[in-house]
Amino acid sequence: MLKQITEFGHYAVGFATIVLITVFFRHESSFAVTTVVLSYLLAILIASSRWGLGVSVFMSAASMLVLDYFFFPPVGHFTIADPQDWVSLFAFLMTSVIGSDLHARARRQAEEANRRKNEVEQLYEFSRELLKLRDPLGLPNEVPRQIVKSFRAAAAALYLADKKEVFRSGAEVPPLNAMRLQSAAVNDYPDIDRSQGVYYSPVRLGSWLIGSFGILGSRVSEQTLEAIGTLIASAIDRAHAIEMLGKAEAVRENERLKSVLLDAVTHDFKTPLTSIKASATSLLEDLEFNKHQRKELLVIIDEECDRINRLIGETSEMARLEAGDVTLEFAPQTVGDLISAALGDCESVQSARPIHVEMKDPSRKVIVDLSWARKVLAHLIRNADLYSSPGEPITISSGENNDFVEFRVADKGPGIEESEINQIFDRFYRGNSQRHRIPGTGMGLPIAKAIVEAHGGTIEVVSRKGHGSIFTFSLPMDRGANENH
Repeated sequence: MLKQITEFGHYAVGFATIVLITVFFRHESSFAVTTVVLSYLLAILIASSRWGLGVSVFMSAASMLVLDYFFFPPVGHFTIADPQDWVSLFAFLMTSVIGSDLHARARRQAEEANRRKNEVEQLYEFSRELLKLRDPLGLPNEVPRQIVKSFRAAAAALYLADKKEVFRSGAEVPPLNAMRLQSAAVNDYPDIDRSQGVYYSPVRLGSWLIGSFGILGSRVSEQTLEAIGTLIASAIDRAHAIEMLGKAEAVRENERLKSVLLDAVTHDFKTPLTSIKASATSLLEDLEFNKHQRKELLVIIDEECDRINRLIGETSEMARLEAGDVTLEFAPQTVGDLISAALGDCESVQSARPIHVEMKDPSRKVIVDLSWARKVLAHLIRNADLYSSPGEPITISSGENNDFVEFRVADKGPGIEESEINQIFDRFYRGNSQRHRIPGTGMGLPIAKAIVEAHGGTIEVVSRKGHGSIFTFSLPMDRGANENH
C-alpha cells in the first residue's frame, strides 16, 4: 500500500511539473516554441532518472497534449494546421520516450552493477569469516550467524542432512520453514519467494549431499545463492578434514604415548624387579646369612616393592587427571601443615640429605585439597633429590604474591638445558642428559602441573646450567583468613 501511495505521488509531481512549465511559458510569451519543447524534454529526462520509465512516459504524453493545445496553432484547440507541427510533436514524443527508456535502462544497469558489487563484497566477507573458523563442532551454529552478519539478513538457517538438524540465527517471524529446507536439499534446486524475501538453496559438494540453507530478509541473486552454498560446502568439508586429521593425530599421539609409557614403565620396573629377584634368590638358596645380612636383603625387597607401587600409583594418577576423574575437596590449610604433610611423604629424602625450610608465615592459609596439594610438593622434593648431587641440601620456601601463596623448591643439581625448559612439564619427557642415568617415567612433573592448575594456580621452573633449578608453584590464598590475619 505504501509503495502504491509513493508511486501515485511521483505521477502527481510529474503532472505538477508539466503544469508549472506550461504556466511559466504561457506567461512569458517571448520564448520560442523550441525552448518550450526542450524544457519539457529536460523535465521528462530528470523524472526518468529519479522515478523510472512509467512516470516519464506519462509526462511525455501530457507534454505532447499541452504543446498541441497551448503552443501549436491553432492555439486552444487539439488540432494542428501545419503538417510540420505533427512531425515536431511526433519527434518530441519519440525523443522523450526513447531518451527516458535509455536513461531508465542505464539506471537499471548501474543499480544491477552496484548490487553485484555489494554481493561480491558480502561473499568475500562471508568467505573470510568462514576461513577463520577452526572449531568443527561450532561450525553449524556459526554459519547462519555469519550469513546474517555478512548479508545483513533478518535471519538464516542451515540444515544438515546427516544430523537431521536445523541450526538457526537471527529473529525469525515467521521462522524459516524446516520442511522447505529439507525439500531444497533433496530436490537440489533453489526455492525462492522474492515477494516475501525468503530464499532456500541446497548445499552440495560434488555427489555429497550436505544439506541446505535459508535466508530471510536479504535480496540475493541465484548466482549468489549458489556461491554461498559452495562456500558453506567447502567450509564443512574443510572442518570435516580438520576433524579427521585431529582424530588421526590423536590416534598417533596415543600410540606414541603408549610406546613411551611402555618403554618407561618397562625400564622402571626392570631395575627394582632385578633387585627383588636377586635378593629373593639369595634368601631361597639358604646361604649362611647372618641376621644383619638377611635384614638388608629384606629391606631391599621392601624398598623396591615401594618403588613399584609408587610407579603404579603415578600411572593411575596421570590417567585419572587426564580423564577428569578427580573431584577436589577444597578446605583452608596452613602453609606449615601443607609443607609438613609433604615432608612426611618424603622421609627417605630427609634421611639422605638436609632439607631447609624457610616459611615467611607458616600460619598463612591456602584453599586446597590437602591430599592432592601435598603430592605436588612431594613430587618436587623427590625430583630435587634425584637430580641433586649427594649431600647437597634442598631448600623449601614460601611467600605471598597478590592472592596466592608461592612455594619454591630449590636444588643444587646440574640444572636444565635452556632448550628443554619448555618441555620439562610434558608427559613422559625426561632430560636428554639424565634419562639414562636417573630412574623415572617423566610423570611426576606433569602430575604436579595438572594438580596445581586444577587448584587455579601456576607452576614454572627457573634453571641455570651447573647451578641447579628452582621450581615455583602457586596456590590460592584463603582471603577470609587474610582479612582476619
